[in-house]
Amino acid sequence: MRDNKVIFSGAGGTVTLPVTPLNGREDGGHLLVNPPREVWERSELTASELMHWSFLVAATGAAMLATLPQLKDACLNYWEAGNWSLHDTAPPVGSKNPRDHRRVHLHIFGRSRTASHADWQWGESPRFPACIDAKKWSSQFAILTPDECRRISAGIEVLLQEKFNLAH
Repeated sequence: MRDNKVIFSGAGGTVTLPVTPLNGREDGGHLLVNPPREVWERSELTASELMHWSFLVAATGAAMLATLPQLKDACLNYWEAGNWSLHDTAPPVGSKNPRDHRRVHLHIFGRSRTASHADWQWGESPRFPACIDAKKWSSQFAILTPDECRRISAGIEVLLQEKFNLAH
């Protein structure tokens, strides 16, 4: 997660572009929302941290829907993950303890009605590759553009201030 490009940072955490995109920008895009500190399980966050992270997740999703034309009349999928970091082939190679190697982050996937990729068809569950194939599979997907990221970031800022009454 540390190598991802941060597009927004605030009390609730960071919003980043994924290093390994799992959905292309044309089919709705993919962002990660990280809590304000690294934890292996969301229940490890304080009440305030969890509340601020939840607001950031909601504002990010709403900003994506409001600013990305490819999400007109579309929806989002929210997915908390961290499974691949536990795979035996992930560094360090071998069996891992989730408390030591898993880091909570939430994926937000735009779900375009006009998705062209077979794994992102409208009305279907998304399909992901096995961990071993993730890097190769993700290489086909374009990340959101700098302009799209600026619009989403600005939208997050407005929503946090105006809807959730939180100063950035």
